[in-house]
Amino acid sequence: MNLYFIKSGVYIFFFFLASVCFCPSAFAQSEEEVQILRLFYNEKDLVVSPTRYPKPISQVAENITVITAKNIEDMNAHTVAEILNRVPGIFINFNQDFGATSLFHIQGSWPRHVLVLLDGVPWNYLSSASAEINSIPAGIIERIEIIKGPASSAWGSSLGGVINIVTKSAGNSEEPGGSISASYGKSNSQDYRAQVSSKAGSVGYYLFAGHQESDGLRDSRDFDNTSLYSKVKISVSKHINIGFTMGYSEPQIGLGDFPSGDITSAGDSRTFFGTASLDALIGRDFSFNLSVYHFKQKSVIINNWLGLGSTGSAGELYLDTCYDEETTGGSGQLVWRHGIHTAVLGVDLSRGKLDQTTTAGSYLQSPPYITPPITKTHPDIDKQAIYINDTIIIGRWAITPGVRYDHNSITGSFISPSLGVTYKLGEDSILRASVARGFTIPPLSWTSGGYLFTDPNPSLDPEEVWSYQAGAETGAINYLWLKATVFHHELENALVLDSSGGGQPIFYINEGKVRRNGIEIEAETVPIYNMSMSAGFAYVDIDPTDERGVSYNYACSIGISYDDKKSFRAELFGHYVWWDLDGSCMAEYDDFIWDLNLNKKIWSKEKAATELFFTAHNIFNGSQYTYGDNKNPETWIEAGIRFKF
Repeated sequence: MNLYFIKSGVYIFFFFLASVCFCPSAFAQSEEEVQILRLFYNEKDLVVSPTRYPKPISQVAENITVITAKNIEDMNAHTVAEILNRVPGIFINFNQDFGATSLFHIQGSWPRHVLVLLDGVPWNYLSSASAEINSIPAGIIERIEIIKGPASSAWGSSLGGVINIVTKSAGNSEEPGGSISASYGKSNSQDYRAQVSSKAGSVGYYLFAGHQESDGLRDSRDFDNTSLYSKVKISVSKHINIGFTMGYSEPQIGLGDFPSGDITSAGDSRTFFGTASLDALIGRDFSFNLSVYHFKQKSVIINNWLGLGSTGSAGELYLDTCYDEETTGGSGQLVWRHGIHTAVLGVDLSRGKLDQTTTAGSYLQSPPYITPPITKTHPDIDKQAIYINDTIIIGRWAITPGVRYDHNSITGSFISPSLGVTYKLGEDSILRASVARGFTIPPLSWTSGGYLFTDPNPSLDPEEVWSYQAGAETGAINYLWLKATVFHHELENALVLDSSGGGQPIFYINEGKVRRNGIEIEAETVPIYNMSMSAGFAYVDIDPTDERGVSYNYACSIGISYDDKKSFRAELFGHYVWWDLDGSCMAEYDDFIWDLNLNKKIWSKEKAATELFFTAHNIFNGSQYTYGDNKNPETWIEAGIRFKF
C-alpha cells in the first residue's frame, strides 16, 4: 500500500507539471502574472528569520517557506497547525479536530528540535522542548517564516528548523482599519474575531480579541479558548521607535477518550507574554535593536480512568501533571550596512524556571509502581549567546557566513557555524546551497525534572547535527513557479531511552546516530482564466528507524483554486501523508483529506467590504490518523461572515 501511494504521489505531481508546461501557448502571460511568478525574487519581499535582519528572499540560502495573512484568510484556518499542515516538509501529527493539540516534525526531526517564535519570544515548553501552538490566534498573524533545517547559527537550539510567527503591524493611518468575523459549524464549533489598527499622533496600535469553542467533532474532544493581543508602536523621532506587545490565551481542551489504555484526558493551559523593544538608526550605516520579553505558560494534563477494565473506576484519577513555566529574556543587535555587506552582531540572554508537579492516583501508588502521591521538582536554566553573520553581495552571488556561541547552565557550550550561497541564474531563477551545524538542548524534564517512570539525567549533552541542503527555484517556465530541494542531515548524540538494566529506573542518554535524507518539490501556476493550481511533495528517509519505528515519511498535496479578483474565490485542496508506523498504533492513512473553501463578497464600498465564507472539511470522509484511539473527524462543514473596514 505504501509503495502504491508513493508512486501515486509522484504521478500526480508530474502530471500536474506536464499539464502546465505543455498547455497551449495561446495563453500569454500578462505582466501581473509574471510578477506573481517573481514573488519570491522581488527585492521588496523581505524575511527576517535567516539572519534576524530583513533581507530579500532572493539572498536566502536556507530552505525557507513564507505563508502570508492572505494565504491564511483564504484557507479559513482556525489554528496554526492547520496552516502548517499545507507546507511540504512539515509533518503535523494531530487529529485535525477543532483546536486540536499538535506535534510537528520538519524533515523527519522530532518536535523538540523545532523552535517556534512569536514576536521573537520562544514558544517552546522548557519541560518537553516542544511547542503547543493552539494558544496562538491565527487572526493576529501577518506572516509565518519557516526555515527547514538547522537555524542554530542565528537562533540557537533549533536543529530541526524554525517557525517564526510575525504578527500584524500597528496602524500607520489615523483612519481605523480592521475586521470582524464569525463562523459556526458542526458540533457547535464557533470562531469569533475582532481586530482594529490605527494611529493617533505618533502612536500606532493594533488590537485583537478572539474566542473559539467546540463540543468536539469526534470522541469527546471539546475545545474552548479566549485570546487577547495588543501591539503599540511609538515614533519617538524619525530614527527611533519604541514598541510594546502583550498577549493572553487560555485554551481548555478535551483530549478525548483512549479506550485501549482505559484513559480519558483533558488539558487546561494559560499563556501570557509581553515584550518591549527599541529600534534606532545610528548614522547612515548602523542600526540598533534592543528587546526584552517575559513569557509565562502553565499546562495541566488530567488523566482519569474510563472504567472499562479492572484497573480503576470511571472518573478516578490516574495521573495529573502540571507544568508551570516562566522565562525572562532579552536580545541586543547591531547591524552594519555598507557596500556589499550587511553584517549582524547580536546577543541573547534568558532565564527560565519550571515548577513541575505530578499527582498519582491510587493505581500508580500501588505495587509494582509505588509512585509517590505527589512529586514536585523546580529546575531552572540560564542561557547566554552571541552571534554574528554577514550577507555579502558580489554580482549575482549572495554569500552568508554565520556563527553563534551558546552557553547554558545545564549542558554547557556549543558553537554553531553556517555558510550559505545563492546564485541568480537570471531574473527568475535562483540556485541555493547551505551547510550548517545545529543543536538542540535536552528538555528540562529530561535533565532535571524527570517524569512518570523516567528519571532525570543531568549529564545529558545537546543533540547535534551537520546539515547539507541544495535547491533551485525558477519562474522561467511558462505559467509555472517551481522549487526543489534535496537535503542530508547527520545527527549525533541523539537522545534515546536507556533501559539496559531492565525494569526501573530508565532515563535518556546520548547514544543515537541518525541519518535523514530527503527531497521536497513545490509548484504553483499563474492564473489561466482565473484558475490556478498548486502541488507539493516531500519524502524523508530515516536511518535507523526512530523510536516510533518510522523509517520514512512522505506527503503530497494538490490544490485547485479559482479567483475572479473581484468577489468570488474557491479552492479545493487535498493532502496525504504516510508515517510508516507499525501495526500496534492502529493507524490509518490510506486517503487524501480534501477541503473545499468558498469566499463570496456580497457588499463593498470604498475600503469596506462584507463577505461570506464556507468550508467543507474532509469532503470525501477520508481517514488519516496515527493512532487508532485518536481518529480524525469525518466530513464536517462550517460557514461564516467577515466584515472588513
